[in-house]
Amino acid sequence: MSLPPPPRCQVELAERVLCAFLREETQKVGFQRAVLGLSGGIDSALVVELAARAIGPEQVLAVAMPYRTSHPDSLRLAEESAAHAGVALEVVDISDAADAHMAAVPGLAEDMSELGKLRKGNIMSRTRMITLFDRSARDHALVYGTSNKTELMLGYGTIYGDMASGINPIGDLYKSQVYALSRHLGVPQEIVDRAPSADLWEGQTDEDEIGHSYDTVDAYLHYSIDRRFNRSELIRLGFEPELIDRLQRRVRHNQYKRRPPIIAKLAARTVNLDYRYARDWGV
Repeated sequence: MSLPPPPRCQVELAERVLCAFLREETQKVGFQRAVLGLSGGIDSALVVELAARAIGPEQVLAVAMPYRTSHPDSLRLAEESAAHAGVALEVVDISDAADAHMAAVPGLAEDMSELGKLRKGNIMSRTRMITLFDRSARDHALVYGTSNKTELMLGYGTIYGDMASGINPIGDLYKSQVYALSRHLGVPQEIVDRAPSADLWEGQTDEDEIGHSYDTVDAYLHYSIDRRFNRSELIRLGFEPELIDRLQRRVRHNQYKRRPPIIAKLAARTVNLDYRYARDWGV
């Protein structure tokens, strides 16, 4: 039995909604400028295209942050992406900063186990976010996020690293929808064709780490999360029980990454529990 296709994207509508979102939400919290990381991958390439259209390319700073082991194509494609969107690009080599953190932990720099690679990858990701938020303070620019819905649901990202941002325009787009909207906006074809990778170590790809293709995962998440199909209905659609259990477990276990820190309630009005205002409260 073949699986259902991943969700489609109404690209013209998505472009209008997301550009309006970026323009309105950026100004609402008192910013005119934006800063984001450009990795050479499709997610950040899409966000920089949306940002340039929403607030103007002269108001957007893209930052490429290679590590010494990063593939040369990552920087080259980041440069191509920035040029295509017409935004300024700053290149910041994070090698020394990340290495300093690794060197402070005995044995970590030499650890080539899967856990060691994960820990070092997390340090690189958080070092990049330190860089972005420093530029945010320097330029009074809001940090735009580049995590898509597939990554957020699976927890495929580093909390307070690449998952951090001021606002995120693509967090409700599955990876397959990111591809569709990127093609619509004219993201350079080489970026669209490139295998998705966080480029944390040689040969690393997203789909290898996730264990399934993005089309399969997106189809499952669409029917499970958006359409609320139960387990029996998912099986009738063609999803294997083992796949359902594995992905459900991953979505559930990574809920903590998708929510603000839980605050213990002691007072009458507690932040994020009782002290809440509409998101458009503004400044």
